[in-house]
Formats: sequence, C-alpha cells, structure tokens
Amino acid sequence: MKKIFVLVAIVALTACGSGDDSDAIKKKITEYNIEIKDLQSKVAELEKELIASNPNEDMSNKLLSVNVQKVVPRLFKHHFEAGGTVKAEKEAFISPQINGQITAIYVQEGDRVNKGQILARLDTDVTDNTIQEVKTSLELARIVYKKQKELWDQNIGSELDYLNAKNGVESLESRLKTLEAQKAMAELLAPINGIVDNILLKVGELASPGRQFMQVVSLTDLYIKAEVSEIYLSKIKKGDTVEVTFPTYPDIKMEVPIARLGNIINPQNRTFVVEVKIKNPDGKLKPNILAILNMNDYTKENAQIVPSVIVKQDMKGKYLYRIKKDGTGYIAEKVYVKVGMSEGDHSMISEGLKPDDRVIVAGYNLVANGVKVRVLN
Repeated sequence: MKKIFVLVAIVALTACGSGDDSDAIKKKITEYNIEIKDLQSKVAELEKELIASNPNEDMSNKLLSVNVQKVVPRLFKHHFEAGGTVKAEKEAFISPQINGQITAIYVQEGDRVNKGQILARLDTDVTDNTIQEVKTSLELARIVYKKQKELWDQNIGSELDYLNAKNGVESLESRLKTLEAQKAMAELLAPINGIVDNILLKVGELASPGRQFMQVVSLTDLYIKAEVSEIYLSKIKKGDTVEVTFPTYPDIKMEVPIARLGNIINPQNRTFVVEVKIKNPDGKLKPNILAILNMNDYTKENAQIVPSVIVKQDMKGKYLYRIKKDGTGYIAEKVYVKVGMSEGDHSMISEGLKPDDRVIVAGYNLVANGVKVRVLN
C-alpha cells in the first residue's frame, strides 16, 4: 500500500515540474486521486481475500489505525462578522457665539474638564465700556423717574413725562441685561465632561461663530456603528447579544446587546446600520478605531456536528467515513451526507448520519469503503 502512494507522489511531482499549466496539473491530480481510490478499493478486496484464506492469522497489527468521534447532537450556532467604527456618544466641537479676539486659553490638549468650566475668554473691552456708559445713563434715568413718580403721585406734572421717564429706565435696564449676556458669551464654557482633544486657535487670533475653536470628547460612553448587508435584516433584532472585539486591542472582548437597527437600506451598498453601546471605564478605547461585531444569525438545537476537514466530495456529492461493526472488528463505511452551515472548523450535517454514529476523524484520508480498520480510541 505504501509503495502505491510513493509511486503516485513521484509521478505527480514529475508532472508538476514538467512545465504544464495549472489546468493540466489540476487534471492530473484529479486522475491520480481517482487512481488512488481505485487502488484503495482493490487493496481492501485483497485484504478480505487474505483474511478468508488465512482465518487463523492475526491481522490486527496490519490494519489501518484510525481515531473516531461519536456524533452527539448538540447546540449549533452560526455567526457572521461585520466591521464597525467606535464613536463617542458625547463630543463637542466648540466655537464662540460672538466675534472676538482670544485673550486667554485656560486649558491644554489632554486636560480633563467638567461641564461649565471656563475654557477660554475673548476680548470684552468694547462691551465693558458700553456697559459702563449704560450704567451711568441708567443711574440718571432712575433719578429722573423717581422725581417724575413723586410728582405724579401728587397729581403734579404730566402723565407723558412720567411714562417717558419710566420707559427710559426700563429700556436702559433691558439694554444692560443684553450687554451683560453678550459679555458672558465671551467666555467659552465646556458643554460636557470630557477631555480637551484639540485646540485649533491661539491667543491673539480672532474667533468667530461657526469656526471651530476646540474639541472636547467624552471617552466614558461610546457606541459602535457598523454597516451590515441587508440579507441579515430578518436574522437579527434589537436586543440580540453581540460579541465585540478590537483588532487594536486583541485582549479586549465584550458582549453587549444591539441598541439600534437602522430603518433605511443604503441603496449604494445595500446595507443597514447596526449600533451597540459600550462602556470604556479606563479610557483605552478611542473614537474611530476599528471594531468587529460577531453576530448570531442561525441557531439549531440537537444538531449533528462534525469537523469540517473530514468532509470530502466526489462526483456523487459530499461524503465522510464512519466505522461499522464487522464481526469482531470494524470496517470504514463511506456515507454521503448533506452539509449545512459551518462555524469555525466544524460543520452541521443535516442528512446522512444518525445520533451516536462514530465518524473517522484521523486516518480518513487513507481509508476506503469497506477497508478493515483498527480503532485507537
């Protein structure tokens, strides 16, 4: 038997080295595989004849040794992967509400800040001067109003003078309130708790509304946004558990529920959005790093599962070998099967096997249908 395999291997290597193109080589390999199977069958027949002609000879040490695995129905889960990007739930791109020259910046990139903390200040000289002028005018207006009110209470003077004085006070008070609010806008406050990630302007430069000045980001609460093919739309739902891993940090693995499924299919790539929320207590994860979502799209109870590598294919279909009792020993039996989904290095067999069948998992490449084997385990 060994001589047969050595001869075939030598012929195959000679053909590969002769310069034949890949199609010719593949054709040769197919022919040799057919020859091997034919030779294996002939060897099996000869072994049977040998045993029949020498019934008292101990053939156990001459049999092909194999390992087997019992087919025990168990839970099967199939998963698929989708790449996603980490995003910050709370992120602020800060710009001032008014125009002004930057007079002070109180933080540096990387500083942690609290909501409401002053980050920077703009020039308020013009506003301060205007406020002082309004206060002076308001003081005089209040004196005039007081005098007019006293006269009006005594039925002296005109009503128009009294109303004009009153309106003057109210108008100046309203203007003062507006100027003070405008002055407050010159202070840039942190809108969230977080970390100052980027400062784009310097002291002395002009800041204006709509022009980004700083970026503050919170790394505590993050979410992952992934685009998933529409073929999985009916297979996953909100609340399903997802395993999340990160190529940048192979040691980090977490299981979280799906927080949201998108309601629109992207017509460009036929995908929909899947979002999961994650915690980041140590701040190791950063926005925009890559994440891998591993999602379950198929589950079956009591499935028959075998190592994928033992499943072979010929012209009739896919098959594997199981052992069958033959007198006091065992023979290899070729059985055609219907293969379902695969997960990792295992496949689900939907037809062809029975519970407690013992399939050959080591030595399966050397056996043929009907060959006597010695089971090692």
